[in-house]
Amino acid sequence: MNALKINGVKQYLAQRAIFVVLILLVVGIAVADPNFLAFSTLRDILQQSSTRLIIALGAAFILITGGVDLSAGRVVGLTAVISASMLQIDTYANRFFPDLPQLWVGIPVLIGIAAGLLVGLINGVIIAKLHVPPFIATLGTMVGIYGVNSIYFDMEPNQSQPIGGLRADFTSWGSGYFDLGGGYTIPYIVLIALAVAVVCWVIFNKTRLGKNMYAIGGNVQAAHVSGINVARNLIMIYAISGALYGLAGVLEAARTGGATNNYGNMYELDAIAACVVGGVSTAGGIGTVPGVMAGVLIFGVINYGLTFIGISPYWQLIIKGLIIVAAVAFDIRKYMAKK
Repeated sequence: MNALKINGVKQYLAQRAIFVVLILLVVGIAVADPNFLAFSTLRDILQQSSTRLIIALGAAFILITGGVDLSAGRVVGLTAVISASMLQIDTYANRFFPDLPQLWVGIPVLIGIAAGLLVGLINGVIIAKLHVPPFIATLGTMVGIYGVNSIYFDMEPNQSQPIGGLRADFTSWGSGYFDLGGGYTIPYIVLIALAVAVVCWVIFNKTRLGKNMYAIGGNVQAAHVSGINVARNLIMIYAISGALYGLAGVLEAARTGGATNNYGNMYELDAIAACVVGGVSTAGGIGTVPGVMAGVLIFGVINYGLTFIGISPYWQLIIKGLIIVAAVAFDIRKYMAKK
């Protein structure tokens, strides 16, 4: 009976290992510096992790189908530049569009999201219709998007100058907050990221697209045989992911108060790493929204927490690398055991 209980505890912990790791990280850093447990610290970690969460959720859609998207970071950069270029104040000396009237803030935001969705559609069509492997297809679009963004960014009169002077009604999306009273605040960007996570959870768990996504990732041939239109579903999934990257790019510009064509560089690797650490299988067919959220928070705690207690950024990279390798090794071990 005791052996059964021990096995049950082991199984329970194995299924929730990511949350155990997160708790241990927080406890370890708090022991080194108790100030880490302050509400303001948690708020800062959540604020910095919000755009990363949205990108990771977009990457999770792709990974669950058994694919990968290397273009995510460059889409973030493209949409950050597009939205920021149209939302500068009238009095800014180096306006991207000097003669552009002050637009309703939602227009550039929607244009940015639409640009991300368009890139996702292109990726989906290349992969689903032309049967180009996702790694190669998204590698090509990653390079191409950076070129397009750089040409746009270098247009007259900007000529590759960092875009600044953004309007307050836009930057408030990234730096504004909801006052809870008593000195406690929640940034708007955190609430937006949580809303996106809820929508993604509904798609993953309560929609036909979500069920088809898991079926395609689990066994694409079986999905074909069962009557699932794999090509159409893949195109929709890549389009949704692109829209999420677009939203993340817009919010990143709002959070930082500016944009350059180098925004988002390597963000796709952080997103994939967070997904894998959060239990999204590299083999496809497995992954949850809470797991992705925990994976993003782990890297947020590492980045912010280890800096908080004075650990060198170089050691942080080593720790992140070890966590990623361990997570992938654990995932592959589970996959092989299932086989």
